[in-house]
Amino acid sequence: MHEAVEDYYGRVLERSSDLRTNACTTSARPPQALRALIDRVHPEVRERYYGCGLVYPDALDGMRVLDLGCGSGRDCYVLAQLVGPDGAIVGVDMTDEQLAVAERHRDWHMQAFGHTKPNVSFRKGYIERLDELGLEPGSFDIIVSNCVINLAVDKAAVLRGACRLLKPGGELYFSDVYASRRVPAALAADPVLYGECLGGALYWNDFEQLARATGFGDPRLVEDSPIAVTDEAIAARVAGIDFYSATYRLFKLPALEPACEDYGQAVIYRGGIAGAEQMFVLDKHHRIERGRVFHVCGNTWRMLAETRFAPYFEFIGDFETHYGLFEGCGGGLPFTAADPAAPSAVATSCC
Repeated sequence: MHEAVEDYYGRVLERSSDLRTNACTTSARPPQALRALIDRVHPEVRERYYGCGLVYPDALDGMRVLDLGCGSGRDCYVLAQLVGPDGAIVGVDMTDEQLAVAERHRDWHMQAFGHTKPNVSFRKGYIERLDELGLEPGSFDIIVSNCVINLAVDKAAVLRGACRLLKPGGELYFSDVYASRRVPAALAADPVLYGECLGGALYWNDFEQLARATGFGDPRLVEDSPIAVTDEAIAARVAGIDFYSATYRLFKLPALEPACEDYGQAVIYRGGIAGAEQMFVLDKHHRIERGRVFHVCGNTWRMLAETRFAPYFEFIGDFETHYGLFEGCGGGLPFTAADPAAPSAVATSCC
């Protein structure tokens, strides 16, 4: 399957418009400030973009970021602007043709951004074999990936490798494609379905269990949208399976609890994060207004207090008294249904 994916993204696809579905495209319209950064990326790099989300979390200034499956480098060059000259971006991809485009325009981007020295570098390799790339364990603040982990044959190896490379309190922030049920083996083995990011899509509950097993407790869904499979032949083959583009954030924080436990804690967002002056969005159920007391579970407290976000918050309470589960903890499909009347359209919140 490695060879099939390399062929699909290296030779079959020459630009985003060659895709047969919208699974590997971004439907969300970026904010104006972010659009300006994307517009500064070289046109040839933008044309070969195959992402399904926006992998630019908050508070990136000076951060060291790894991009898994960087392709032609669009996200790397947007992130290079967000981390600034004191930060660093490393992109990893297995496709020679994609990396050639990324490398060809590296100096052009550094001049366009006004950087006196490059803050972006690229390495060829497989994201399942990050330990072979000479990257120092615990050396990255953030790891991103955009619609690529679904293409990996060994997804557990990808998550284990990411956890190994992150600093304590670091995060894996990535967009990918997920399925409402397990994709049958016959469909998963189809090179076209795999290349279109459908064959390798994980059943969402299998993904959340895998994340916990590889060192990322309490996965947080940031945003999601249903994928419309408009190619009639492909739609007929995957009938009965719903696919979703979703962005998750996974924190490297040891001993996060398996449920949202209530310790009577709260936080107050002070502001100060560029682009999030009035509201900080941790995930789909935590939109924290500036200056307002916001009650949180123990895991959310730690995601703010033990990460790069700590300087932007005030923290109320401790872990001395436990009050049980946060009211409203529940299960079910976490994504937004294509049909607003469908049961999965009712979002469940843990805290």
